[in-house]
Amino acid sequence: MGSNGGKKLLVVQAAALGYELLRRRCGGDNASAQWLGLEFAPIDGGVPGVTCSAQASFRTAADPSTHGMVANGLYHRDLGRVMFWEQSAGLVAGQRIWKDFRDKGGTVAMLFWQQSIGEDVDIIVTPAPIHKHHGGMIQDCYANPPGLYRKLCDRAGGAFKLRHYWGPMASIKAGDWIAEATLAICQDSNTAPDLCLTYLPTLDYDLQRYGPDAPQAEKAANALEAQLTGLLDGARRCGYEVLVFGDYAIVPVSGDAVQPNQALLAAGLLQTRDVKGMLYPVLPASRAIAVCDHQFAHVYVADPNDLELTADTLRAVDGVEKVLGADEMATLGLAHPNSGELLVVAGQGRWLGYQWWTDPKEAPDYARHVDIHNKPGFDPCELFFGWPPMSISQDSSRIGGSHGAFGPGRQVAWASSITLDAEISDIVSLARAVGNSLL
Repeated sequence: MGSNGGKKLLVVQAAALGYELLRRRCGGDNASAQWLGLEFAPIDGGVPGVTCSAQASFRTAADPSTHGMVANGLYHRDLGRVMFWEQSAGLVAGQRIWKDFRDKGGTVAMLFWQQSIGEDVDIIVTPAPIHKHHGGMIQDCYANPPGLYRKLCDRAGGAFKLRHYWGPMASIKAGDWIAEATLAICQDSNTAPDLCLTYLPTLDYDLQRYGPDAPQAEKAANALEAQLTGLLDGARRCGYEVLVFGDYAIVPVSGDAVQPNQALLAAGLLQTRDVKGMLYPVLPASRAIAVCDHQFAHVYVADPNDLELTADTLRAVDGVEKVLGADEMATLGLAHPNSGELLVVAGQGRWLGYQWWTDPKEAPDYARHVDIHNKPGFDPCELFFGWPPMSISQDSSRIGGSHGAFGPGRQVAWASSITLDAEISDIVSLARAVGNSLL
């Protein structure tokens, strides 16, 4: 393939492309669905069902016990700090599926994948804004080779808008830009990689806002179909085979978020401090902290003697379905130092919020803003405006869809124009088969 004179391969990871969503769209009850001229089939999305874990599993053909991306955010025990959405490729351990291919002269591009900066590939494009000292930011993307991003801006009709990628104004425009930029790279004879991995977030926003069964979800699916149709048709004209897969399936949720950190604070396990009436966590001094990520949370317990108390405290929280220990986590492929001592899983139709305060007046300053790096947990409320104007919503009951847990109805969809000589049951086996096909 590629450098050996064969066709090149475009891999599109479509956020939230769950198999049940696609099957309903195609109007069938069969084990496969015809869409975009491809035959899609279901596979397990992996545990946990979140972006960073799924992408790391694909690039390494391994589960989180090997690559270490056990969630979108990790608690760094030595720093006493939770860090979400960090972009260093060094966070993902393990050999990449393209290593032997590149060693033989193949070229690889990674576009808008998480943890891509510093990755051992030939082309990288990913959002990398500069946060200004007195507030605000300079919207920009990191690109390698230098100068590539400016060329893509010319092709896509302007700069990539971070506000379309996440936040209350997140929309299909982000996917439109990425699809156009991907096509530009694949069509340029000077840059066209043999293997191109790109990401389309189009389904993610309104399925989280309103749920996978809402009318807005159908509109988002129409937009994704249009983006994929243009991208795949253009790529095929440039000599690319194609592979499309989802990273997780979004399921309906309702009601207020489940709040495990409020229970830990009440039990004296989470420590906070008052700063001008706002309640901030003191993580290095805390006995336990739940790092909430959609429908699951890694719970980090400083002292083994507190494990039983912490587990019992969390099991008593309304909306918590499971509290798993080390042995059960190992069975799920989460036996890694980055994992917590416990794993909390939300019940059906519920999701986990990161909040520890109960009085809105005690909310930290970042709670009212889009601030994905300072919040020690994922906050889908950032998808809605709140009050006062230009703040984000604090009403967790507005969220209509979530993901990350595991079980029935969580399969993702995948299809390819190439024949993969293996049984494909999950993202890891899909990645392994793709890696073998490159050689």
